[in-house]
Parts: sequence; C-alpha cells; structure tokens
Amino acid sequence: MWKKRAIFCTSLCFLVLAVLFARLVQIQLVDTKSFSKHNINLLESSVEQRSQSMVVDNGRGKFLDRHGEPLTFEKIPVLILFPFLKKIDWPAAEVARTIGVSEFRLMEAVKAAKNPFAYGEPQPVVLTKIQMEKINSLKIPGVFAVEQKYDVKKNPAEQLLGIVGENERMILKRHPDKQLPPRTLIGLSGLEESFDEFLLAEGSSKLVYHVDGEGAPLFGINVKYVEPGNPFYPINIRTTIDKKLQEAAEQLADTHAIKSGGLVLLDIESNAILAMVSRPSINRKDPFADSGINNMMLKQHAPGSVFKTVVAAAAIDYNLADPMRKFDCDRKINGDPDLEFQHGNLTFSESFARSCNRTFGELSKELKEIDENILEEYAAKLSLVGQTGWEGDVFHLSDFKQLPGEDKGRVFAIEEAKKDDNFAALSGIGQHEVRVTPLSVANMMATIAKAGKKEMVRAATAIEYQNGTSLVAFDKKDLAGDSLAPYTAMKLQQLLRGVVVSENGTGRWFQNLPYEVAGKSGTAETGIFIDDKQLHNKWFAGYFPYKNPRYALVTVNLGVFGNEGAVNPLFADMVDVIFKYDQENGL
Repeated sequence: MWKKRAIFCTSLCFLVLAVLFARLVQIQLVDTKSFSKHNINLLESSVEQRSQSMVVDNGRGKFLDRHGEPLTFEKIPVLILFPFLKKIDWPAAEVARTIGVSEFRLMEAVKAAKNPFAYGEPQPVVLTKIQMEKINSLKIPGVFAVEQKYDVKKNPAEQLLGIVGENERMILKRHPDKQLPPRTLIGLSGLEESFDEFLLAEGSSKLVYHVDGEGAPLFGINVKYVEPGNPFYPINIRTTIDKKLQEAAEQLADTHAIKSGGLVLLDIESNAILAMVSRPSINRKDPFADSGINNMMLKQHAPGSVFKTVVAAAAIDYNLADPMRKFDCDRKINGDPDLEFQHGNLTFSESFARSCNRTFGELSKELKEIDENILEEYAAKLSLVGQTGWEGDVFHLSDFKQLPGEDKGRVFAIEEAKKDDNFAALSGIGQHEVRVTPLSVANMMATIAKAGKKEMVRAATAIEYQNGTSLVAFDKKDLAGDSLAPYTAMKLQQLLRGVVVSENGTGRWFQNLPYEVAGKSGTAETGIFIDDKQLHNKWFAGYFPYKNPRYALVTVNLGVFGNEGAVNPLFADMVDVIFKYDQENGL
C-alpha cells in the first residue's frame, strides 16, 4: 500500500514540476513579448523594474500642416533630470547657473521627484541651443538636455484631426494580425482614425538609466537612448491645413459665438481643406459624452436657399430660365399672399439674388414634370449628394477614406416624395428632406468656380517618412459621375455674383470686401421650437476672388433663432483675414 502511495506522490511531484517547467519555458522562451491574455511584454517589464526612463517621443505618427509645421505637437528643448541625482554628488550649481535658475529650486525639484522629469513641468524651462550644448558637455549622470515632443493641449481643427485613446477591444478588432500591447494608443476619430494603420507606434523613444535596488545608477554615466529599430518611423501625415488660417478661423468662430456650426475653407486649385472649424468643441474630459466629437462640417443639415443653386442649374439647362419671364414674388411657395416679403414681379436672376421662394418652388415643380429625378441628378453634378472626401486604394487598404464619418447628402428620403408637387417645391428651396454637408456645399462652390469640374476634397496630401520623403502621395482625383456643362457653370457664376452686387441681393453684405465675392445665402427651417420660436440653420457659401477664383468658403450657424445669425460677419471677417494673409505672403 505504501509503495502505491509513494509512486502516486512521486508522480504528482513530477507532474507539478513538469507544469512549473512548462510555465517557466512559456515565460522565459515562448511568450516573452505577449504573456497572458493581456499581451504583457515580459522583457520590457523586467527592464522597467530595474531602470528609470524618460519618454522623449511616444512613437505614434504626427500631423503636419501643408507647409510642414507641426499641428499636434511641438518640440521643446528641455532639461531632463533623473531622481537618483538625490543620491549622488553632482554640480547642481553649475547646471542652475547655465539655465538661469536658483540652485535651491533645482535641488528641491530633484528631491521631490520619483520619476525622471523635465525641469519646470508642467511648464518646462525652454533651453537655448548654447545651453543644451553646455549641459551635455558636462556629462553628468542623470542630467540631459534634449528636444522632447509635447502634445499640444488643444489640437487645431480638432474634429478633423481627431483624438486618440486606449481601447484594447478596438485594437483586437481593428488590428487582429498585430500583437500590440493593450495600452497602445489608437485613433478614435477623424484623421487619427482613418490613418491609424500608418500612425501606430513601433515603439517609443526614451532615455533609459539602469539602477540598483536603491535607485543609484548601475553603469556610471552611460545612458541608453532607446528608439524603434526603423529610422524612417514614426511617420508624419502632411495635411492640407494651413496652420495660420486655421488658428484665425477658430478665433473668429469663437468671436462670433458660433455654438453649433463652423466653417470650411477650400483651396480651389488643389481642392484641399485649408481650414475647418466645428463647434461645439470636443469635451476633453469625456469626448463621447456629447456632440462635440462630431465634425459638424461633415454632417447632414438642411441647407435652405443654398440649394436653389441646384434648381438654377437645372432650369438653365432645360430652358426654364428665360430672362424675360417674370415670377410673382409677392406670394409664398404655396400661392398664398406673402405678408412678410413683398418683392413684386422678379426675373429669374433677380429671384436668385433676392432668394424668392415662389420662383424656385415653381421651377422645381416644372422640372419634376419633365423628369422627377432631375433635382437629384443636378445635386450629384454639383457634388452635393454622395461623399466628397478623397478615397481610393492605398497599399492593401481598399477604398481607403480620408474623412471617416462623412455623411452622404440627399434630396429625397423616399421615392414617392419625388412625385408630389408640394414636396418637389419644398425640396427646391432646400427644405423638406434635403440634407447636405457644409463640406459638400464648399465643394459645390469650388466646382462652379472651376467651370463644372468636380473633384474629391483632400484633407492630406502625403504620408511621409521621418526624413521627409514620401511614402504615399494623395494626388487630385475627379469625382465620379456626370459633370456640369461649362456654359451652365458660367451662368451660375454670374448668378452667384449677382447675389452680392445686386442692390437688394442677400449677399450685399460683401460688396466692400477686399476680394470680390460670389455666393449664396440660405436660411432653413428646422421644425424645432423653443418658447414658440423656431430654430433655423443659417448659411453663406461662396468663392473668391470672383474673376480669378482661389478660395471656396462656407460659414454655417445651426439651430439659431431667426433674428440671429453671425454667418455673414464670420464670412466677411474670414475673407479679410485671407486677403491680409495673401498680402503678407506675396500671393
């Protein structure tokens, strides 16, 4: 009996030892870089236990403006101090004298430190090149002058660029073929999300000091600079944003108290976004708690009379815009007397300038009788329906889209509405179920300015290596589908200019601007009431200079009362800013 027990106990011991040995093999040899379901890197964890480190760059790719200026970060030359300095003698007085601070404050900062830090944080002392060279020439253990990358507190064009965060579930869903640490930063919105595949960190760059159990340096003054093995990474995304124009646009949007809405500025020649402002701003404490995370310039909104541009294009092509024809603009769209607006009998061009609903309601019904699909066809020709952002194949990524979350515009929500006269009339003035994005409206203006040539809108021009060479270039691409005839585009140009130069035009606000403007206003009813007062979407969309178009601009204020607006002064002030910018840059 005792022999059986001995054999059993011995076997059990061997089994336990075998399990322990297998576990040791797993830890030491097999899963050293992705241990357990949490993918823990045991090698890195081991190093972290016996080292002190200071991250200089987290390794995730960054965003540049069109001139190569950083948008989401800044490089600051700082003094890095390691906490083990409190345990050794070092020439603190000389370091303090070099950077122009008191020795006492320098020593107190080191004394309070538990981890390596940049002296002066949260507002680190900025060093000069001479100061950096002198400090590094001293070769003091734990004292380094380096350029550290700091994320800016608030990104310009924050909804366009997007945000990053830690989301283990999203990592596994988006990158199932990659063994990424669970705390890897990934893009959660905007360009951070769409370019995430390229922006993923291959590893951080950091200063590493090995220390003993008491925190003193193990290997003298030698510090190890650890960085990813590939010198071309992390990559940068060169956006189309102009940093100066973007900053000016955001300041103006806040000056004019835009609570919901914003602006879009396009460069017409390159069909690229120079500035994009969306309000409300992102809630930094909880980005997904409210609507601030949404880019309002990519979301659908009722456009109001801006949509009359589509009706005008169709009317020109179908010979309904006879210059001798008169429309009764003393009446509402349904034929009832209009007690608010008494415009009299107006021609087609006068109706466009004064934004007569009666005229464009009648024209829309006449177009429906010819073909119920005409409004949708011309909205497509002017890039208002579908998506306008750049898309295409990039390496193994098929149908890559630069602008995630961009809504598709529409004219009718259901097919039956096309057959109804009332719905056709309401749609013709940008009401009922018509929805467009501010970006698509800006692209419509650019399309008209380019004699009907419609192109995809770019938010980025290239993915670049660290040395500035291009990994991927995003060239201009035409939008698919039929285009507007050059003659029709020319007639629309004249109509849009008439909105501004006409004595009674809805764009007469802009007659005295430094650039000649052509454009169209819009006020859309939302059907939302507060204290029996309806909220409206206010728009102005245009391009300039009229004779040599370079910019398309849309300003929009969403959900405001009828006597509010701010879109006209915002538009005018932005044109002034651009004119001064062009003057300063010799353009």
